[in-house]
Amino acid sequence: MKLAGITWESGQFTTEVVRYILEKGYGCKTEVVPGSTAVTETALVAGDIQIWGEQWEGVSAIVNKGIAEGKVRLVGDILDGGTVEGWYVPAYVVKGDPKRNIKPMAPDLKSVTDLIKYKSLFKDDERPNMGRFYNCPVGWACEKTNNQKLVAYGLDKDFVNFKPGNGAGLDAAIAGAYEKGQPILFYYWAPTGFMARYDFVRLEEPKYNEACYKTLIDEKNPKPCGSATPSTNLRFGVSNTLPANDAINALLTKVQFPLAFFNKVISEISDAKKPVAQVAREFLVEQQAMWTKWVPADVAAKVQASLK
Repeated sequence: MKLAGITWESGQFTTEVVRYILEKGYGCKTEVVPGSTAVTETALVAGDIQIWGEQWEGVSAIVNKGIAEGKVRLVGDILDGGTVEGWYVPAYVVKGDPKRNIKPMAPDLKSVTDLIKYKSLFKDDERPNMGRFYNCPVGWACEKTNNQKLVAYGLDKDFVNFKPGNGAGLDAAIAGAYEKGQPILFYYWAPTGFMARYDFVRLEEPKYNEACYKTLIDEKNPKPCGSATPSTNLRFGVSNTLPANDAINALLTKVQFPLAFFNKVISEISDAKKPVAQVAREFLVEQQAMWTKWVPADVAAKVQASLK
C-alpha cells in the first residue's frame, strides 16, 4: 500500500502513525512515496497512491476534480474541531504574567471591537498615532482577507496594516515581542508548532456568516462585513481503488487528534527537530488511550506488542 510523502510536519506525523498501524496491526506492506503536493495528489487521483494523509477539505483543485470524477473520496476528521484562524494577542496582554512580573495591559480586551480603545497599546513604530496589526505576508490568501477585515471592523484608519516579508518574518516579530513581554496584535492559524510554543489569546470575531465572509474574500468589495474565518476539516484523501467498507477505511474514519496535542507534535518535529518516526512511535507508546479506540482489540494488541 502506498501513502503520500507529505511535505509538512502534521501530515508527516499522521501518515507515519497510520503507516505503522497498517504494518504492525493489519500486516500490510507499506511505502511512503515522496514528491511535491501536486505530484502526489495527481498520483492519488490516478490510483498510484492509495492514501494521502492530510487533505484540507475543499482546498485542492486536483483532489476536488478527482472527487468529482469518482476517483477519490475524503475520509475521516483528523483534527477535532478543524483548523483555526484568527487575530491574537499574547495572553499576558489580557491576563498578565506574575512569573515575569508583567501586569495585565488590557484586562477587558476580548473582541476585535475592543481594539479601537487600544491602538496606543499596539503603537506602530513609524506612525505612533496609530496601532499596528501584523498581517500575513503579501500574496497569501489570509493577507487579502485580513485587509478586508480591517475595513469591516472599522480599524483601517487607526491601525497600520503591517505585512512582513515572509512567514519567518511574521514568526520573528511575534516571538521577539513575546520574549520581551511587549504587546503585539497579529493574525495566525493552527495547527502549527508555533502555537504550542507560546500562550496566546484569540480575540472574538463576529460569528461565521457565509454572506459576510464572501465580502471578505472578495478584495474588490468596497463594503465588507465582519465574520470569523470558517474552520477547514482535515481529512484523508483515499483512492477509490480501496474499498469503502473495509477495515482500513474504518481505521481512517476514526483517526483524530485534539488541536493542542497536534500543535505540540508539530513543535516537536519542527522546533525540537525530532525525527517523525520517533515522534510517531512515542505517540503510540504514550497515548494508547487515544489510538486504541481507532482499531479492534486484536489489532491494538498486535501494535502494542510491536512497541515493546
